Amino acid sequence: MQETGINHPLVSTKDVVRPTLVEVDLGAVRENFRNIKKKVENCSVMAILKANAYGHGLVRIAEYMEQIGADYLGVAVLEEGLLLREQGINMPVLVLGGILGNQIPYFIKNDLTITASSIDKLKIIDKAAKQLNTKAKVHLKIDTGMERIGVHYYNAEKFVQTAFSCTNIEVEGIFSHFANADSSDLSHANKQLKRFKDVLKLFNKNDLPVPKYVHMANSGAILQIPDSYFTMVRPGILLYGVYPSKQVKKTVDVKPVLSWKSRVVYFKVILPGHPVGYGSTWQSKKQIRAVTVPVGYGDGYFRNMSGKAMVLIRGKSYPVIGTISMDQIVVNINNDSAYNDDEVVLIGRHGNSEIRCEDLAEWAGTVPYEILTNINTRVPRIYI
Repeated sequence: MQETGINHPLVSTKDVVRPTLVEVDLGAVRENFRNIKKKVENCSVMAILKANAYGHGLVRIAEYMEQIGADYLGVAVLEEGLLLREQGINMPVLVLGGILGNQIPYFIKNDLTITASSIDKLKIIDKAAKQLNTKAKVHLKIDTGMERIGVHYYNAEKFVQTAFSCTNIEVEGIFSHFANADSSDLSHANKQLKRFKDVLKLFNKNDLPVPKYVHMANSGAILQIPDSYFTMVRPGILLYGVYPSKQVKKTVDVKPVLSWKSRVVYFKVILPGHPVGYGSTWQSKKQIRAVTVPVGYGDGYFRNMSGKAMVLIRGKSYPVIGTISMDQIVVNINNDSAYNDDEVVLIGRHGNSEIRCEDLAEWAGTVPYEILTNINTRVPRIYI
């Protein structure tokens, strides 16, 4: 195992590891990556590492993706890209999000690929690159139906022409993004795909070279829309062993990479009529045994799972009782026994029992993405 220690401003030593921690199975990352590669055959793979690699640890996952053969890395914001460069990651990195003009020199000086999302942005990028006496590497963003950033597909011709007229820009890629590729109804996704294909025809029409990297397929599209693979795909949550929705077809075999665990730090007997936690929302009519576990919404264990969440102790499932606090939960173990230092599984397996990321998402009324990306940085990551 490799430990990261606690990434928290009040802790200065890497030797301190909390009872509450995340285990990241790098072997599962490798297996998931290989299965995705097999599915997309000869396509390049951009591993998406935004939001701290979906909670798995940005730098360590980036290092591992470089080691196992990913072609590209994708992040959301400039700061993520700069951190990768500071930590010695040299492989290509595309920053997928929107940019401001004063950020562009940082992209260029650190060899980060820029998402060019408008004609105005192209001109600003070109000017900045000229001042630095170099070329900026860009991927053109086409909006085919998300209405976030990017030039609308129906206005793309002038955008493409302008990109190739900029003398200090290298157009390395072009991409779009699906809104509903993980749905059982793919009608909107297919409409977006057709729009993107129509944009690609503009290159031939204008006697321009098609960029090296043409990409649109996210995790849902990798699973369900092979016609969207083009020359590169962008697996995100699928890489970490979680399917993007309940509706999606599971055409690639993946297994969860992340386990979230803690330990019992206190045992007590609770008498009838004695409420548990803030707001006194729960009490028992009979005497019970309970344990306290040092995890809470301050760690990303959502408060609105109160009254719904379950954990595993010694291979058995037990309910979390009372309101989830910032730093602690109380678990009802009924008449069973548990001891200080017993392992408590929040996400993962123990024996034949399992609690999945998807279970927490259902209890919290959200999506698995939010569960993974909200595990706080004060929770240390341990790499297996």
